[in-house]
Amino acid sequence: MVRIRFQREGKPGQAHYRLVAVDRAAKRDGRPIESLGYYNPRLEKDKLTMNEERVKYWHGKGALPSETVKNLLIASGAWKRITA
Repeated sequence: MVRIRFQREGKPGQAHYRLVAVDRAAKRDGRPIESLGYYNPRLEKDKLTMNEERVKYWHGKGALPSETVKNLLIASGAWKRITA
């Protein structure tokens, strides 16, 4: 089963995250199937940047987002476009 989740990057205390499609059993920093975007919580705007077409594709194939990813997609308004 495929999940859409974050993969941590950056220095200690200065984390940013890649949005990836990855096998559910893979480690947090394991090799992703595809990179879909990134999330940087330290930015003032454009914190979440992603390829919505590819997120929609993976969601259509049965990939489930993690709770954190789903909450950020809902907050950004992208969740309605992806599930429509």
